[in-house]
Amino acid sequence: MKYIQTENAPKAVGPYSQAIVSNGFIFCSGQIGLDPKTNELVEGIEEQTHQVLKNLNGVLKASTSDLEYVVKTTVYLSDITYYTKMNEIYGEYFSKHKPARAAFAVAALPKGALIEIEAVAEVKK
Repeated sequence: MKYIQTENAPKAVGPYSQAIVSNGFIFCSGQIGLDPKTNELVEGIEEQTHQVLKNLNGVLKASTSDLEYVVKTTVYLSDITYYTKMNEIYGEYFSKHKPARAAFAVAALPKGALIEIEAVAEVKK
């Protein structure tokens, strides 16, 4: 098992890792739309969705993988009305490769985020 920590995604804000590599898979903790340079939440569902996916890709690259090796994501939305816009942007990052996915609304997300995405990916061979 290997713990992943990269400057290309926000630092963990609690007792958890950005990701763990185990048995050929990368288990990525949920990412919210924090800019890793400023540690501030970007504005709006569009910008937060882009930032979340960039953060996930940063963690995956530090784990010797990338978005093309994602096998499953879970998307948490603070409001289900964001689903259509999130789905449109998500499709820009997963246009050819389409991992399994669950998406649903939750009561609240850390730091008042509008979206959080966690992922499981294969280590790039």
